[in-house]
Amino acid sequence: MAFVIFALPPYLTLDAHKSRIPPPAGIPAYYAILVIHVVFASVAMLTACFQIWPWFRSKYADAHRVLGRVYVFGGVVPAGLAGLVIGAVSPFGPVLRASDILLAALWLGCTISGFRAMRANKLAEHRRWMIRSFALTMSIITNRIWGVLFTIAFTPLLPTVFGASEMAMVQAIAGLSGWLGWVLPLLFAEWWIVERGQPSMKGKMASSNA
Repeated sequence: MAFVIFALPPYLTLDAHKSRIPPPAGIPAYYAILVIHVVFASVAMLTACFQIWPWFRSKYADAHRVLGRVYVFGGVVPAGLAGLVIGAVSPFGPVLRASDILLAALWLGCTISGFRAMRANKLAEHRRWMIRSFALTMSIITNRIWGVLFTIAFTPLLPTVFGASEMAMVQAIAGLSGWLGWVLPLLFAEWWIVERGQPSMKGKMASSNA
């Protein structure tokens, strides 16, 4: 909620001058697509918190299903499609563009796979896909953390390593932050899925051995 409160308001004004991302030259629709991405991604972030809350899921099962549909179709799908477009023309260089496109594709893929699993009543599979989806949804937060850390680390290197080119430094920070921002959370999600699955498997083995 704190991140959404910080990130969302400038885009609700529909004033391109308040955008935190400079629009690329020659692409007039960029800002409008960016607003769509930010607004619907904010919906995804807020609804995702309720979706992974065990108490809420168990006590308000109907609300969980409704918010799940809002998360998918009122959050991830429009935000992910917009993310594919703005990622492809990102002003922060080709390394970040590759990261953004792959992130958006995986975000859409994991979320839609989770929704389809739920429709097929494959609840365990649904949960696994939605854990991955949640990790990708929240990866924007870790992206920003890496951005701050790399800015602190790289600024003293501006005159030497980056040849006094602020653009080169910004693209390096954006590229590294972009990739680490979602790859590490997704790897952690995979570890979580495997680790959470181990106790039940061990329990089954212990029961069969007994």
